[in-house]
Amino acid sequence: MTLELIATKNAPGAVGPYSQAIKAGNMIYTSGQLHINPENGELIKDDIQAQTKQSLENVKAILEEGGATLEDVVKVTIFMTDISKFSLVNEVYGQYFSNHKPARSCVGVKELPLGGEIEIEAVAII
Repeated sequence: MTLELIATKNAPGAVGPYSQAIKAGNMIYTSGQLHINPENGELIKDDIQAQTKQSLENVKAILEEGGATLEDVVKVTIFMTDISKFSLVNEVYGQYFSNHKPARSCVGVKELPLGGEIEIEAVAII
């Protein structure tokens, strides 16, 4: 099987030795996306809904670079440092996955890279 690295300037670059995503056959696996604005490289602060939106926009941009859309997503994993904001995250998440509802896990974690508050990764089949 051929593995293809996926990279786009419409999402923040990796903050370590990994790819934004890997395409393996007809599947795309994104790396976790923090709420980093790709235009200035800065984390969005103090608003979990804006942070969720940015993380999802980053996932969406990476998927598009690989030839997929959010409709192709079969699994999403969300990591949050404050699980009490779960309902606020769901409000934004529902705007991106309203009709199509992929499987999902949401995990409360102690810390995320760069002081992030939410990180989202996805698996898509095209």
